[in-house]
Amino acid sequence: MKPKAILKRMDAITPDVYLSMGLTESEFQKILTLMGRTPTLTEIGMFAVMWSEHCGYKYSRPILRYFKKYRDALDGEGLENAGIIPIGDGLGIVMKVESHNHPSAVEPYQGAATGVGGIIRDIFTMGARPIAGLNSLRFGPIHEGGAESEVVLRNRYLCEHVVAGIGGYGNCVGVPTVAGEVAFHPRYSGNPLVNAMAVGIVKIDEVTTAGAAGEGNPVIYLGSATGKDGIHGATFASDALGAENEDKRPNVQIGDPFAEKLLIEATLEALKTGAIQSIQDMGAAGLTCSTVEMSSKGEVGMDVNLDLVPMRESDMSAYELMLSESQERMLCVAFKGREQEVISVFEKWGLKAVVIGHVTPNGLVTVRRHGKIEAQVVASQLADECPTYTVIPEEPGYYRAAESFSLDDVPVTPAEEALSKLMSAPSLASKEWIFRQYDSQVQTQTSLPPGQGDAAVLAPRGTDKGLALKIDGNSRWVYLNPYVGGQLAVAEACRNVACTGGLPVGATDGLNFGNPTYPHVYWQFERAVKGIADACEIMQTPVVSGNVSFYNESDLGEVPPTPLIGILGILNHASRRIGMGSTLGQVDLHLVWYENDLGLHQGLGASSYLAEVHGIESGWPVAPNLPLERVLCEWLASQVDQQRLKLAHDVSEGGLAFCLAEIALASERGLEVNLQNGPWDPLTRPDSVLFGEFPGWVVVGVDPDDTAALSGTLPPGLRSNQLGRLTSQEWLLIRQNDQILLQTGQETLYHWHNSCIPQVLWH
Repeated sequence: MKPKAILKRMDAITPDVYLSMGLTESEFQKILTLMGRTPTLTEIGMFAVMWSEHCGYKYSRPILRYFKKYRDALDGEGLENAGIIPIGDGLGIVMKVESHNHPSAVEPYQGAATGVGGIIRDIFTMGARPIAGLNSLRFGPIHEGGAESEVVLRNRYLCEHVVAGIGGYGNCVGVPTVAGEVAFHPRYSGNPLVNAMAVGIVKIDEVTTAGAAGEGNPVIYLGSATGKDGIHGATFASDALGAENEDKRPNVQIGDPFAEKLLIEATLEALKTGAIQSIQDMGAAGLTCSTVEMSSKGEVGMDVNLDLVPMRESDMSAYELMLSESQERMLCVAFKGREQEVISVFEKWGLKAVVIGHVTPNGLVTVRRHGKIEAQVVASQLADECPTYTVIPEEPGYYRAAESFSLDDVPVTPAEEALSKLMSAPSLASKEWIFRQYDSQVQTQTSLPPGQGDAAVLAPRGTDKGLALKIDGNSRWVYLNPYVGGQLAVAEACRNVACTGGLPVGATDGLNFGNPTYPHVYWQFERAVKGIADACEIMQTPVVSGNVSFYNESDLGEVPPTPLIGILGILNHASRRIGMGSTLGQVDLHLVWYENDLGLHQGLGASSYLAEVHGIESGWPVAPNLPLERVLCEWLASQVDQQRLKLAHDVSEGGLAFCLAEIALASERGLEVNLQNGPWDPLTRPDSVLFGEFPGWVVVGVDPDDTAALSGTLPPGLRSNQLGRLTSQEWLLIRQNDQILLQTGQETLYHWHNSCIPQVLWH
């Protein structure tokens, strides 16, 4: 149904009005056609935010159809706030990733804090209790010499304050931050990436929906009052940052974690009354997003009186009220006659709960202010008719140059020197300085905290099962070979949760790219998403939710393509989880692996060794064998469940030597290995043996009595080699056929790995 032409025409709608909101000329003309009249200023603003890339996914929607769950949702009942994965015992896990990149570039503390708050609200609006937070961060260089001094200082400032924002919000709201990752690269200078992931647990039969229904049902505003912060935040996130960043501070919301904690408890308690028909967070686009999306999903309308909205400033216009992204706010639809039950719960918790309108059957969102209709729009037009665009992808020249890259002119760096550079590189060094600022133990369900394993493990109450959680990504792999890099991101995150004992069962993603109108960026995006989708299909980890963030660029150009993969793994018994080290008893070490093409560049293509030791970013990474990656993950999960493994750690960035060094540090013991008759035999360079990055390699530790039996447990396709053992000697010693390749003291390893970040950021 089209809205009636009862609104006053605006004769002053000039191109600069809608262009400043992010709409194009063709999009404005489409709005005129859809509405059959000139829109009001408020209506233009509502269309602008809902048709922004952040909300409308106009460049990404066609590509995201590679994901089966996304495709099914678009063709069926639509998307919910987050995805749900059943884990048995009548329980489901809700999880999602959300980016807050541009706000964090402008105001790092609040940008990061409100990113955490927003993703947590997406979880508990599903009826789930938030039980864990994770994050993935990217910054420009923070070490001296990594960039010009003022750029380095700015990067340090961003890093420190983003970390403080995540910790400040997460710690106060009472949700443990259990895992994450941080990396650095010059092209993140000016445009850091701040991706927050949240996880919740819910009884499957208590999951709530965002689809409004029921003519006459009351629409209730919940939570904090609305202010003028965050107006056009969704539009802000859908454009490139520029020199005017400081002018965009009003687009950054202000968070209140204590209000969010009250909101969590009040919402979950109100949901248990059964009086709430549907509910949604007022996230990006605020009241516009919640009224429009809830109406469209339920194929109904809403009539809303903005005079009733709690507001911080009484002079707020309809435009400001509909577009504000003030934090800690929700919108729900209650069953008619039961609204007081909802209001009473929120008032008990000291929160606002006000009926501001009602559900209508006509599909229109009607907005009134001071007795005047300021907007009347067809909900589905804003939610479902955002134009989509495709760009003819263009393979960049560097891609084939990387394929033809030769190692002939790359000298073999002495092993100890190379390992020292890798372990002290900010991207690979210990992040203990960072995760120590996060409360990982609040709620007392964290079984394997940050730094102790390849993934975090939770032991939620109400079940014996454990949840293994990881978020991971490697922009260098993706940049140099987006399709393979996308596959590797999935395989790596799955392998991480499997190393703790979790069988990978589901995924969420955060897709961070540059300007999609650039043909080479669109190519990166399409190839990476296809790689992720194909990998998730084979790994049996459907992508249940996610986020796309485009227009991440600065004066240096677009950021490296950075897709981030969050994986959930399930342990049958949380108490049996293992970490990457073992401090007790005798432990024999073995490498478990599968036969694979070692690639064009002996595992050194796109590697940390080339980048950190030689300053070269080229070559192709080794592609994973995905069917065998799934077999490997199933084997690891079963062996941990049967309590046959004492530790497990996958070989990834930095290669085998880096992996063994981390095992030695985590075990607080020495380590001696001898590489004989293994997958390294075809390699012609010692640096490939030590620092090559080969998917499907996992170092496991077993009791010496179980060493002989290990190979008998391996399914077809997997192989193993005994490496050596943990020792009481305080060194890392690696031989190949009794020739010493590397020998370094334990204390030296610790200094390399643990001093980098504190030395840079403590000043």
